[in-house]
Amino acid sequence: MYCEAITEFGKPLQHIEGPTPTPTGTEVLVRVEHCGVCHSDIHIHEGFIGLGGGAKLPLGLPLPHTLGHEVAGEVIGFGPDAKGVEIGQHRALYSWIGCGHCAACLRGEENYCNAPRNLGCSAGTPGGYASHVMVPHPRYLIDYGATPPALAAAYMCSGLTAYGAMKKIPELGPKDEVLIIGAGGVGMMGVQFAKHMFGKGPLVADIDAGRLQAAMGAGAKAAYDTTDPDSLKKLMADTEGGALGVVDFVGSESSFAFATQAVRRGGKVVVVGLFGGGMSMPIAMFPIRALTIGGSYVGSLAEAEAMMEIVRAGKIDPIPVKEVPLSSANAVLEDLKAGKVIGRMVLVP
Repeated sequence: MYCEAITEFGKPLQHIEGPTPTPTGTEVLVRVEHCGVCHSDIHIHEGFIGLGGGAKLPLGLPLPHTLGHEVAGEVIGFGPDAKGVEIGQHRALYSWIGCGHCAACLRGEENYCNAPRNLGCSAGTPGGYASHVMVPHPRYLIDYGATPPALAAAYMCSGLTAYGAMKKIPELGPKDEVLIIGAGGVGMMGVQFAKHMFGKGPLVADIDAGRLQAAMGAGAKAAYDTTDPDSLKKLMADTEGGALGVVDFVGSESSFAFATQAVRRGGKVVVVGLFGGGMSMPIAMFPIRALTIGGSYVGSLAEAEAMMEIVRAGKIDPIPVKEVPLSSANAVLEDLKAGKVIGRMVLVP
């Protein structure tokens, strides 16, 4: 097998070849056909997440490390204890795998496990920037039906993250709106799931005119260019006091500031993005505004299955997906870091 791996944080990925592993127990060996490139990969590639004020959260991954948690591929082998799986099946892979025995895992929230085995994100768990990937159990294989496989791969993080965040939005009243901040790959997925879940397009805010145009073309109700100093005032007027639910797919100091100003009294801000930074808010404003601020981290296995059921039924419009060779992984990471990507870039080994 081969992979494009991190051998030094912040430096170009290196091509590494080695023996193809043999599955044991309940393991399933998958030949990677598609692997999406996520903004989280940038943070893992750098080796840290920015916390604001120059502070950094080191990710502590041993090197070399293979990125890639949006994976779809073909089953080519499995261990003797793996049941309900067949050679030749084409499946998307649920990457947010936990230890299996902690409190979070036992309540079905492996994505919140404190000892995770997330594909491409956790120590000792190589991901899909490779020719092959090993999955610990067949339950993590998700049938994507007639969905294009490159798009199915992207749903395993981009789609699941958007779906999980939208599920945390309060029930909307007749005049309530949802605001999405950030119309990149995950934000565009958010537009589609918002349309399905709320029966109307969301409002979208971004700093890039091209992404805003793409969001409007995908069904957003209105777009706001946050580089315009009057954008917040316009949004507040259009919504008669702000959005009930705001999902921040960027997670920067400026996007969070816009989110907390754009949410109405009694509303909720859901922070998803990991761009980084710090925040400060008078504590008294939380009860005065009856404001809820929370985070959302991808989604559970049950949520992934429910999301893919919606996708298989054709209820979600596809986002733009561009396939590129795995050998172009370094260039794709640079384009994503520079904000040049609309939709999702998917690597093909």
